[in-house]
Amino acid sequence: MSETAFAPSLCRIDLAALQRNFVRLGEPASLMPVIKNDAYGHGLLPVARALAAAGARRFAVGTPGEGAALRQAGIKQEIVPLLGGMTLEDWRSAAAHSLLPLLADGEDLKKAPACSWHDRVLRVGIKFETGMNRLGFRRQDIPDLAEYLRARPCLEPVLALSHLACADMPEENAYSQSQIRAFTAVCESLRAVWPSVERSLANSAGLLGLPESRFDVSRPGIALYGGNPFAGGRWERLGAGLEWGMSVSAPVIGVRRLRTGQSVSYGRAFTAPADMTLAVIAAGYATGVARALSGRMEVLVHGRRVPQVGRVCMGMLMADVTGLPQTRPADTAWLLGGPAEPGVSPVTAQETADRLGTIPYEILCRMGAMNTRVYAP
Repeated sequence: MSETAFAPSLCRIDLAALQRNFVRLGEPASLMPVIKNDAYGHGLLPVARALAAAGARRFAVGTPGEGAALRQAGIKQEIVPLLGGMTLEDWRSAAAHSLLPLLADGEDLKKAPACSWHDRVLRVGIKFETGMNRLGFRRQDIPDLAEYLRARPCLEPVLALSHLACADMPEENAYSQSQIRAFTAVCESLRAVWPSVERSLANSAGLLGLPESRFDVSRPGIALYGGNPFAGGRWERLGAGLEWGMSVSAPVIGVRRLRTGQSVSYGRAFTAPADMTLAVIAAGYATGVARALSGRMEVLVHGRRVPQVGRVCMGMLMADVTGLPQTRPADTAWLLGGPAEPGVSPVTAQETADRLGTIPYEILCRMGAMNTRVYAP
């Protein structure tokens, strides 16, 4: 259970669904589940434990701090902090907790040797720039990089890593293929010196849609949590069968009758065109429901979708339940997921993201961070 929320809304995490997604994505030895940023809002430790029970042999996290938290909780798998060590303290923490930090620039090359011990080699990964243009060494850096590392046997490169920029966009396949070629070239150069270095490039979209990008280890992220990176596009079938692991509910705290011409909520943004019944639901932008969704979203009540009306408030929103006269205070409304009647689909993070012009990652991180989490095994 998270410690950040005091609202009555609940973020329900189905760990079994995450385990099933993990199994669908490939053999455990070829996967490095990405559980950075509190496992995309699903909870770092519960998700790590569930995936470890499903056979995960390694994890990618965001920072050494997340890696240290896993170690302190007894997680023994290999752990790769994708942001590397931003400070000397980060590098010291990575070494102390036997993480696999990433070298990405000259500053890292200065910090890493200072954190290796005279009787222990520090295993490291190397991040390469192949087209994302964020972090990482370039191919032309390899000769100097190799010379530097050969002179420091306290550092042992065991992983080469890069990141695909647009693997979820079939129309950008040519760019993805150029990244795959660039990564292949840098790995060939690196393996000429360290033949056993493992290679990792594919994210969820690469894993599902670009088999040539898988190399030794793929790093599924959004697919683990049920998101289809190709949703709405011509490759959508490649992500079929994934299950959302997060649902969000909130109680109905009031039922009110609205007469024709009466308005509801701030700014009188909604005026009743006819007599109607509204459910007041205890959720709002303080619990992760974007105010920009005002009048543009639906919620599930008694298994049916109903439209939200008026402005979303800090801790409340209103929905039109005129067609559901059985609605009473203490009923449950579902903002994501929930039990639906036959022929009715629950609201998903993808749908919510589409309405906001964003991506489901943002919805999951926000909802998971701003609501009390409860877990189904």
